[in-house]
Amino acid sequence: MEESVEDYGNYTYDYYLEYGDLEDLKVEHRQGETMHIISVVIYIISFVLGLIGNGTVIWVTAFKSKKTVNSVWLLNLAIADFVFVLFLPFYIDYILRDFHWDFGLAMCKLNSFVSVMNMYASVLFLTVLSIDRYVSLVHLNWSLRHRTVERAWVTCGCIWVLAGALSCPALIFRETLRLHDKVVCFNNFHTQDAHTAALRHIMIVVIRTTVGFFLPFTAICVTGTLLTIKVNRSQGSVRLSSFSKTVTAVILAFFLCWAPFHTFSLMELSIHSSFYLHNILKAGFPLATSLGFFNSCINPLLYMLLGKKVRHILKRACLNITKSSLRELSQSVSATEMESVPGHYQDSVPEEPVESSTL
Repeated sequence: MEESVEDYGNYTYDYYLEYGDLEDLKVEHRQGETMHIISVVIYIISFVLGLIGNGTVIWVTAFKSKKTVNSVWLLNLAIADFVFVLFLPFYIDYILRDFHWDFGLAMCKLNSFVSVMNMYASVLFLTVLSIDRYVSLVHLNWSLRHRTVERAWVTCGCIWVLAGALSCPALIFRETLRLHDKVVCFNNFHTQDAHTAALRHIMIVVIRTTVGFFLPFTAICVTGTLLTIKVNRSQGSVRLSSFSKTVTAVILAFFLCWAPFHTFSLMELSIHSSFYLHNILKAGFPLATSLGFFNSCINPLLYMLLGKKVRHILKRACLNITKSSLRELSQSVSATEMESVPGHYQDSVPEEPVESSTL
């Protein structure tokens, strides 16, 4: 179906989408090149650090540490961030190609779905982490009876289902459109009725901001405040652990990274009635989005910097790898020296073939 640039201008601003006629788009795009370069740099850093950091956390929590409720939360949070950073190269390519999408409709939908689901899953896991921290420290007797690894996994399963359901609009509305020599990946809220399109956009932004930011932020603030009051009143009977301090840092990092994105999302709603904030959105949305995505690589860094147990496991694993490498190197050198001694190889070699002894 052929659609005009003017029609495209009424769809959505979300994720770097442009407004106005084609000539305006070209001028404004050149003006925003600096922001786009900064965004690409942030994306590349997020991809490298996120891939290594979240992969390390998954390895530690899944294979190297005891299965606890806390490790279940961290494992699922790391999985959400790890899956997301795997899709970051598509965003990087999209920007470097001057916002030309070269991966087809299915990947356009999937890429957006994964990014939105990561946001929902991350904030929901952080909310559960905060509530669980409060319950485990303040309501100790109840948590000893009901706080189990099995129930933690059930909770994680529910969070994944809820995050996936909330992210479905990306599968429904995300589409590709050819604009002259470029193909864009965008949210198509267009119907014959422009009012209906605006309502769809507003509803999605309101749900995303409410469920993905305001409600979790309220729950985390309430539990954090109650926990602080309990700690102050307990006179030392309730003490915050290293893990609890790590959780606090991770929560703060999430909201600092995602607050600008949700702020610009709410500002974006004014586009349907006025273009007054257009230039502000053009300048700020790319950076706000990349800052939100940057959160996916911050979490593992905080685990390693603040989590004593994670640092201990990583240190021990590095020592074991180093010892194993030195042992193999020593055996290899010894075998080489033995082979260089005349007559020694014939006397010491076993009856089995050489290939069998080295397997």
